[in-house]
Amino acid sequence: MSIFEAIMLLCFGAAWPASIYRSYVSRDNSGKSLWFMVIVLIGYISGVTHKLIYSYDLVIYLYILNGLMVSADILLYYRNSRLTEESDSEMKSN
Repeated sequence: MSIFEAIMLLCFGAAWPASIYRSYVSRDNSGKSLWFMVIVLIGYISGVTHKLIYSYDLVIYLYILNGLMVSADILLYYRNSRLTEESDSEMKSN
């Protein structure tokens, strides 16, 4: 197991809980990029795939954890988009 790979994933992963919390509480997508999150998720999926095929070790769990957090933020992105559309529809009907 590479300690440096683990540190990198811990550092990258440290930002996702704050992002998820902000998405959940604000109910807004301002400052969010769906494409960025999808690209990051593809990177984590690639990391998991590499670990499964070439060098399975405990770092795979950090890739999985980070991927789950990005996935949660993506789901919140779609929820927030729906909430914004509903809010816009209500404002137009009033």
